[in-house]
Amino acid sequence: MRNAQARCSWDLPDDAVTPQALYLRRREFLRVFGFGLAATALLPVTARAASAGFPDSLNPSFKLDSVKLTAEDLVTSYNNFYEWGLGKDQPKELSNRGWKTEPWTVEIGGLCANPRKIDVNELIKLVGPIERRNYRHRCVEAWSMVIPWDGFPLTRLVDLAQPKPDTRYVKFTSFFDPANCPAQRGKDLPWPYTEGLTIAEARNELAFLAVGLYGKPLRNQNGAPIRLALPWKYGFKSAKSLMKIEFVAEQPQTTWNLTGPNEYGFYANVNPNVDHPRWSQKSERVIGGGFFSGKQPTLMFNGYEQQVAHLYVGMDLRKNF
Repeated sequence: MRNAQARCSWDLPDDAVTPQALYLRRREFLRVFGFGLAATALLPVTARAASAGFPDSLNPSFKLDSVKLTAEDLVTSYNNFYEWGLGKDQPKELSNRGWKTEPWTVEIGGLCANPRKIDVNELIKLVGPIERRNYRHRCVEAWSMVIPWDGFPLTRLVDLAQPKPDTRYVKFTSFFDPANCPAQRGKDLPWPYTEGLTIAEARNELAFLAVGLYGKPLRNQNGAPIRLALPWKYGFKSAKSLMKIEFVAEQPQTTWNLTGPNEYGFYANVNPNVDHPRWSQKSERVIGGGFFSGKQPTLMFNGYEQQVAHLYVGMDLRKNF
């Protein structure tokens, strides 16, 4: 991790990104749900909330420059989560009709020295502490948000697993529950949802496993209890509700690359110079930005070029899209 005092391209003062009322609500949450504290009042208890120890402030190395966070109610109500249907409002509506994400087991395996099946709460304890990062989120559909994620760097889980020397990729597999998930009963997509990274991408400082947002455990519609957050890639790369993480030698097949290989590449880096076959990627609609201020140019690697461009030196990003 770089020196916290070094200025990054995305720096923004803490008081400019989150309203005071939200900070106060978060502090109340922390008083109830911090490490080792008993649940004594107000909010419903979950083991995850009690064990995670959500931080009280933003990691200063992951501020953002001259942007505002997307309102919490928009982040939690405007979602792509196709297990629950194609509508943006369906994930919130349908995933909260009795679908349980507690308890939840994550399997870590493949080419690694320390494979295991572990409850997500125990995993959080092993790889903690939890930190908060503000990340840009850019959807391949050309809309964007800015989200305060709570979680931990993916590289900590990689270190825990100790991948073997022939590991070149990490494969991520989401859950499969057709009894509760309407879309998983059909064959529109190959289920369960899968995604992948190179091992170098997985070890990049930006690669993040989120277990909360806005100082609270992830909601079901946002990928509870644990999901990827990869801010330099299109949103579909950030697989939700993970159940398996595997270290592999060959490039894994991924859901959208299988479904539309001419539209969705394995790397899926945000690139305004490579249009989707059906629309331009040069600009994006900012969710919550208003009618006149809701459009902005899309930045290369979603504004994180300084941190990730070295991963793709020598690659033709039009072919390896």
